[in-house]
Order: sequence, then C-alpha cells, then structure tokens
Amino acid sequence: MKYGYARVSSEEQSLDIQIDALEKAGCELVRGEKVSGTSREGRQELENLLQFLRKGDALVITRIDRLARSLGDLSDIVQELEAKGVSLIATEQPIDTSSAMGRMFVSLLGVFAQFETELRRERQLEGIAKAKKEGVYKGRKADWDRIEQVFNLKRQGVANTEIGKRLGISRSYVWKVLRHQEDMIFQ
Repeated sequence: MKYGYARVSSEEQSLDIQIDALEKAGCELVRGEKVSGTSREGRQELENLLQFLRKGDALVITRIDRLARSLGDLSDIVQELEAKGVSLIATEQPIDTSSAMGRMFVSLLGVFAQFETELRRERQLEGIAKAKKEGVYKGRKADWDRIEQVFNLKRQGVANTEIGKRLGISRSYVWKVLRHQEDMIFQ
C-alpha cells in the first residue's frame, strides 16, 4: 500500500500541489503538515505515518526535501523504513529505495539538502551580523514576566525541562535565563 506525506514550512504555504501529486501517484492515504523540515521535532503527522507503515508498504513524497533537510534526519528515516521493509518513493526525483540506485540517489540528495540548509543559515547569520553592526538589529526584547515565571518555578524545585514545557519555551532558553542570573550574582 502507498502512503503519501506532504510538508510545507509555513502556514501561509499550500499543500494542495503535493497532495494532488501524491494522490495521482496512487497513495491511498495522504498526511500533510505545515512545519519546518530542518528537524523531526514537532512533525506529528510524519511520526504517525512512520508508526503506521508495515512491511511491503511505500512512503511516497514529492521531493526529498519535503521529508528531511538534514542528512542525519534523512538517514534515520530511511533506516527506519528499511528496518520495517518499507520503500521510499519520490514522485519528482528518481528515488525508489527498493533498488540500489534509488538508495544511492537518496543519499546524494540528502547531502545537497543539508548543504542548502547550511548555506541558508550562513546567509541569515551574515545578515543579522550586518544589521547588528549598523544598529538596526538589537535582538528580541526581554520578556520580564516570562523570566520571572522561570525563576519562580525554579525556586519551587521544578526541573528545567518541565519549566520549558509549562511555559511553552525551549529548555535552552530556561538554561540561558538561569545562567544569566548566576553570572549576575557572581560578578
């Protein structure tokens, strides 16, 4: 059985073209989501499909960058599929991991997808550095209410990961807030 996966990076983008292509490719079920492909985090529809797929099934995508933007994620997904006996097919690229040529091609495209992501990140950092130098970009303003909530929860003995979950912020931001407090105390 063929199952389709469609993904776009933002809410403003449409999944319609991908869904149409996947249905034309014979997918009986198509799942889609609007979330960044730079990591697997937060991609619930992809995780649901990966849990659902069984031996002999095929996961169909339009292009490899709809599935993963990093070589590590792509490799992990392909290994999961292979371990289950599931093939990966891309409608717009010569990828079908049921063949040696398809497996080789998916690896090559993964390298290029990661390279593209890294180039985009470098350009973004260069733009931010330039804007900071020109005094245009100063970063995000501190959210003092949120910072106080972090401190209050920490005083209550709540772990950093749990603080992040409760407040809807990343664990690294919690660490940054708490580390900044320590720096201020010990100066």
